[in-house]
Formats: sequence, structure tokens, C-alpha cells
Amino acid sequence: MTDKPVPLTREGKAKLEIELEQLRTRRREVAEMIHNALEQGTSQNDAEYDDAKLEQGRVEGRVMEVEDLLRRARIIDEDGAHHAGRVMIGSGVELDWDGAKRHYQIVGAPEADAAHGKISNESPVGAALLGKAVGDVIDINAPKGVIKVKVLKID
Repeated sequence: MTDKPVPLTREGKAKLEIELEQLRTRRREVAEMIHNALEQGTSQNDAEYDDAKLEQGRVEGRVMEVEDLLRRARIIDEDGAHHAGRVMIGSGVELDWDGAKRHYQIVGAPEADAAHGKISNESPVGAALLGKAVGDVIDINAPKGVIKVKVLKID
């Protein structure tokens, strides 16, 4: 695992903490399912046991991932980002995207959710926007080709 800091909003960190608690509860439930399947000891329960072991692996993997993200979390200064003259992690940015106005918040990768207007600082769009100011026109290399966007507002 890397020690690279993970930028998170306070909201994003809180969501990960809630997810971790839910995973820990799920971990206990899965352990009980495994125990019950072993007690039954019939071939009919082999499938239940196998399913529970797969679920256990998935849960344990996600627990480790979330614990690592929280260990490396660096809280984004959203207030500072909202008042900066340039796009930075935590900034909201309004774009002219092929004649349509779009608004995004630049967040760390674990919080990215394009459907809700949150894009990763590591995505092609997020990375291209970092450091830009109002009025800047940017060519973004995306999978569909080059996209021209103009920064209309930073909030």
C-alpha cells in the first residue's frame, strides 16, 4: 500500500467512517453465517459456506481499503478552495462545455461521483482544470477525443 495522501472533504470522510462501521457489522454477520454453515455439516450447506466465504473475502478487502483511505486522509480546505482565484481540490467550478453550462466540484478519487457533480482531481477533466482561472479555455483529452471547455466561475 502507498502512503500517498488522499484528499477528502469532511463529508467524504464521514461517509467512509459510516461505511467502515457498516462493514464491521457485516463482518460479524458473515462470520455467523460461516459458523452456522459449518455446524450444519451437510453437502447442502456447502454452497452456503462457499458463498459466505466469498462474501467474507469481499468484506475484508473493502474493510482494509477503507481503513487505508482513512489512515491517509487529508481533509480538503473547502473554504479556502471556494475563495481561491484558481481551481483547486475542493473548488466548485462552472464550465461552458460545448455551449452547455455544467457545474462540478473537484474532489479526491474516493469521493468522485460524476452523476452528482463530483469529479476526481485525477480524472482527465479534473486534472486539466486544476490551477485554471475564470476565463481560461482548456483542451481536455478525453476518451471521446479533445473537448474544449471554458471556466465561467469558481466557487
